[in-house]
This record gives sequence, structure tokens and C-alpha cells, in this order.
Amino acid sequence: MKVLTSEHPVVRTHPETGRKALYVNHGHTAHFRGWTEEESRPLLEYLFQHQVRPELCCRFRWEPGSIAFWDNRCAQHNAVNDYAGFKRLMHRVTLAGDTPR
Repeated sequence: MKVLTSEHPVVRTHPETGRKALYVNHGHTAHFRGWTEEESRPLLEYLFQHQVRPELCCRFRWEPGSIAFWDNRCAQHNAVNDYAGFKRLMHRVTLAGDTPR
């Protein structure tokens, strides 16, 4: 099995607004460049816990005809599987973008 890896900045700059945003997530960030996973773990765990604080999150209530979109360059998407027993039809659009900097 081939393992895919990539390197991204921890803080990225939005190419249109110039605002800074964290660019780490629990599913894909293993460590900081130049740090071991063990060295990185305490700071990453802090950042992962910070990202999901309720006061920083938006919960979308799906209804027939709903549409949701966000800019992944400045928002973190975290799907919650809270629709057991229901079927969702979803279409994803991914636009070509910049390289995180």
C-alpha cells in the first residue's frame, strides 16, 4: 500500500483577504516539520481541541432544498454523522486553488 504524504504550513494566508488561519486537522496532521510526532503531540492536541469548541463552530440544520458551502481556505469542515437512518444526496464541487502559503 502506498502512503501519501504532503507538507503544508501550519498557519496559512488567505490569498484574497490576507487573513491568517490555522491549517491543521486531526485526520491529516501528524507532526510539525522538524519535530517528532511525540514532540508535536501536546501542541497539536491543544489545537485540535480548540478547533471543535462549540462557540467556534457552526452547526447546519439540513432541510429539503438546503445548500451549504464554505471556503476551505479559512474554515474547517468537520462532518458529524448524526443522520442515522436517513439518506443524503450530496454533490461536491472542488475548485482549483492556490498552494497554501
